[in-house]
Amino acid sequence: MCGGVLCVFASGMSESSNTATHDGSDRRDYHNSQPAGRRGSIQPHFGRGGLERTAGRGQAGCTMADFNQVVMVLWWLVLTAYYTLESLVMLLVPKHYRAKDVRGSVALITGGGSGIGRQICLKLAAKGAVVVTWDVSEAGNEETVRQVQAAGGQCRAYVVDLCDRQTVYAAATRLKQEVGKVDILVNNAGVVTGKNLLHSPDTSIVKTFEVNALSHFWTTKAFLPDMLTRNKGHIVTIASLLGKTPLNGLVDYCSSKYAAVGFDEALRVELKALGKTGIKTTLVCPSLVNTGMFEGVAAEANPLEPAHVAEEVVEAVELGVGLVYLPKMIRLYVILKSVLPEKAFYKLLELRGATRAMDTFVGRRKTR
Repeated sequence: MCGGVLCVFASGMSESSNTATHDGSDRRDYHNSQPAGRRGSIQPHFGRGGLERTAGRGQAGCTMADFNQVVMVLWWLVLTAYYTLESLVMLLVPKHYRAKDVRGSVALITGGGSGIGRQICLKLAAKGAVVVTWDVSEAGNEETVRQVQAAGGQCRAYVVDLCDRQTVYAAATRLKQEVGKVDILVNNAGVVTGKNLLHSPDTSIVKTFEVNALSHFWTTKAFLPDMLTRNKGHIVTIASLLGKTPLNGLVDYCSSKYAAVGFDEALRVELKALGKTGIKTTLVCPSLVNTGMFEGVAAEANPLEPAHVAEEVVEAVELGVGLVYLPKMIRLYVILKSVLPEKAFYKLLELRGATRAMDTFVGRRKTR
């Protein structure tokens, strides 16, 4: 017989001695089927949760499974308080004391031939990392290498079509042979069609998913095994605010970014389940970035600069931050989407101009 708070959580309350069936007849329960001398005693019972104890008739029952659940809830509350306190304490520690050293680390950045990717290459190289850029544009790659080397950093470039997984695997093998095992993987490459669903060619939809989502699977499968062996590494997913909230005219793009968000979150859980605490993941969700990719889009706020986004990404890698919203205030927008009624959230989209923002979309400039 459990008492106090434990019985509040218990679900094994006794039923009446005789339970009426649908046809009106009486059905005797297990307790009443026992010899009279054993009625009212506590009998052991083996259930799905292991050994349980079932209370006698007229008594409130509490199984061992119920007790274990209460213990787990209490332990979770203790850990939550501890982790919250730990986070608050870490905020007081200067960042340079908490940051890991990336000098000598091999960092691969997909889509490193322009925009955010190029800036990440520059920032990591300035920290002493050996950076590698993968991009479908040879000219873009060459310009990134030139800028990194001009700043005194080390950079290698490979022309890689992320839509072809066999090409990805072949390039990964070559990279390991020529540069070394990858310590930091930044899945940054992205494309956008900028058309509503019915005007988006099937080939464009497929390409959007191949670059924005599926390529993350191929690159991670290529480099994660080495990280698992060493229990060391970092995988960064450059997603988007549009992987958390929708925008009119971008069904394929939003869907691919939602997939990228899910990839990071599921991978993080998988790594924790494997006990590989030395491998970190970071999910980056920026709003509009001034890369030319969304040229012409009507925005209520000034777009973020690629250099600023890259700086935040590199800092997240150094500090082991799991989730980055840029700007930080858009986290509130994501929360509102979760708590507001659907109609209220759609009205918020209208008020922010999000339902018409893509009407003036032009797309990426041709220059890199």
